[in-house]
Amino acid sequence: MGIRRPAISTAVAAALIGSFGVPIVAGTASAKDGAATVREDFDGDGYQDVAVAAPGAKVGGHAWAGYITISYGSAHGIDPARTTVVTQDTPGVPGASGDNHVFGYAMISRDLDGDGLTDLAVVSRGYRPEDNVQGSVIVLWGRKTGISGRGAVRISAPANAQVGDDITAGDFDGDGHADLFMGNGEDYDYHDVLYGPIGRDGVPAREQQVKVYSTDNVINSTAAGDFNGDGIEDLATFYVYENHAEGGKLWLGTKTGLSTVPQRLTSAAGTAVADFDRDGYADLATRIFPNGDTEGTEEDPGTVKIYYGSPSGPSQTRTQTVTQNTAGVPGTNEKGDQFGGRLNTGDVNGDGYPDLAVGVPGEAIGSKAKAGAVVLLKGGRGGLTGQGAQAVHQDTTGVPGVAESGDVFGGSVRLLDVTGDGKADLVVGAPGENLGSVVNGGAVWLLRGAASGVTAWKSVAENPTDIGAPAAKALFGQNLSGDNGPGVVIP
Repeated sequence: MGIRRPAISTAVAAALIGSFGVPIVAGTASAKDGAATVREDFDGDGYQDVAVAAPGAKVGGHAWAGYITISYGSAHGIDPARTTVVTQDTPGVPGASGDNHVFGYAMISRDLDGDGLTDLAVVSRGYRPEDNVQGSVIVLWGRKTGISGRGAVRISAPANAQVGDDITAGDFDGDGHADLFMGNGEDYDYHDVLYGPIGRDGVPAREQQVKVYSTDNVINSTAAGDFNGDGIEDLATFYVYENHAEGGKLWLGTKTGLSTVPQRLTSAAGTAVADFDRDGYADLATRIFPNGDTEGTEEDPGTVKIYYGSPSGPSQTRTQTVTQNTAGVPGTNEKGDQFGGRLNTGDVNGDGYPDLAVGVPGEAIGSKAKAGAVVLLKGGRGGLTGQGAQAVHQDTTGVPGVAESGDVFGGSVRLLDVTGDGKADLVVGAPGENLGSVVNGGAVWLLRGAASGVTAWKSVAENPTDIGAPAAKALFGQNLSGDNGPGVVIP
């Protein structure tokens, strides 16, 4: 059995979200086209859609029950009138809302059943006494009519399991079907790989167990991408123990699945993946822990480090370090900025090279502490650069709203082509946004991509009151599907 780790209580899980955010996973990247392969198009209309979690929301009288929303893309962006709210009380969704279920604790968007439509796997941390299982992964199936609870299913899990930890998607055997990596068993030294396609009954085509733990530590972040350029996606797992970063492991993908003998990697607090220089190898962007101290991230100015892909995986010699003191990067390194608190990739300006959105949720805007910002770093033939980098925040001309202390704008970031023009748009969450008298209601913004980069032209914002959803302490925008990192402190 190895070292057994006790299940995390739902109360503890909820407290972790409230203080530190949601440890969820990054999107994947293809070495073939240099851009993220994940496309959140749940209704198959050609426009990418936005999945948002409100994990702190009270639903049906239950504290920290949580809900998610799907805002459908269009040439006009996102619109509250085309936003669907899903809870565990939605008809067809397994289970029911309950205290500390934090539905939407993590989300993965991928075509899991191979029908050509993106599906949404949603993690709930609720305890299920009927089979002594901690947590659920519930799949909401993509349909031409959009996401609903219709036909939703729990991924099958054995009794006494802790389900959904570290959920990550990739094609780890190169067969063209999406696979899921996650905790799904009684022995906590192991995680499962559920190979696709996953049936409408929640059963995968096959399973593989991988011994991810050899000491008493935990996974804090993951990343998937074709780092060695062989056409099969690989998996990186990163570890912490108490207040120490403990390095990472690279599990190469093969035609038979993930290798079981990992390579050693350095530590990472959060990750994003893309082929920034388009050399055929996926690159790994990380936020690094300050001096290897996991308890110092909220006071850290923030540093992003890129490990460029190579035939042996993420290179330990061809690397690049970026801070707000890097030439061309807006702003200045300051205590608590948390530069890199969230990372995501996509081609914003349409030049064929992926760019990197860097959340700076602790950034002060004027005298407004932790108002937050996002910096966009541009990809190119030589990789990422500070040249032409942009910063946006709520006081940027044309962006809806006003920067306020504690908004933590940039607490989540995604680059998705919501408007369907071939340029990725920037989706930003500010889970600390107050909505009048509603504290920590949260909000999300859509800023369009353009040839010049991200622009505030026709930018829009959306919050729980716009869509008639629970707003009080909802932390709407705390995470977006595929968003990744240790999260940010909500003041």
